[in-house]
Amino acid sequence: MLLEIIKFIFYLAIIVLTSKYILTTTLRNLAQSLKLKPKTTGNIAGFATSVPELLTITTSSIRGLPNASIYNILSSNIINLIQYISTLILNKNLKKLKNNAIITDIVLVIITIILPIILLRLNIKLDIFIVPLFVILYLLFIFLNNNVHKLYLNLNDKNIEIEEASKEKHSNNIKDILTLIITGIILYIIGELLGNTLENLCNSFNISQTLIGILLGLITSVPELMTFFEAQTYHKKVKNEMLGVIEATNNLFTSNILNLFVIQTIGILMLQFTG
Repeated sequence: MLLEIIKFIFYLAIIVLTSKYILTTTLRNLAQSLKLKPKTTGNIAGFATSVPELLTITTSSIRGLPNASIYNILSSNIINLIQYISTLILNKNLKKLKNNAIITDIVLVIITIILPIILLRLNIKLDIFIVPLFVILYLLFIFLNNNVHKLYLNLNDKNIEIEEASKEKHSNNIKDILTLIITGIILYIIGELLGNTLENLCNSFNISQTLIGILLGLITSVPELMTFFEAQTYHKKVKNEMLGVIEATNNLFTSNILNLFVIQTIGILMLQFTG
């Protein structure tokens, strides 16, 4: 059992570190070289930092561990929000939450926490019939996010301008794309190994899926913590803290809706077709 626990921690550490120091960094380089807005950069970071959840959810679903996946999503989304608020406090950016677009995003994030709690409390089975609801909610949340940003940031905060892209030399875009492909292959292989370890822990050593899911949520939320800090410190250097808050908020928003509506849906479909 000790060996399986060590392997579990080791594989998760590789996923988290690879996501942070290779995947997230490479995507940010691309975003800066293409001069993307903070909202778009935050969305990209949200996709990048959700890769660990994607891997752990798919591997647990393929191996018939649905409870581990839902508790992974729930704990990840809760921890993401706590980490986001903590970084705002440490960077003294709480006053920036007064903007209606930011407030709306946070309300939507809270819904991504309340909804899985309701599903668990009502013992609603996560099967193929709930997928259309998740798809509709995902599209609705994206629609609301885009429109409140246009309404309350582009119009009311005209003083917010996008600073010029960093003058530091970034890697060639082709090199970054190749790095992303290689990283994806590495993460896939590690995900498979993690899945085998998960199956052994749950089936051979009788460790509950709930506990496994919560532990997964704790560990797979580490990349978000790092990117929340990175966004705010990066923009603080150029004296525009609001841009850092916008980027961190969209990172949080994108991570949470991907976790619940997209990644959980993938887990449900895998469980249906492989179970």
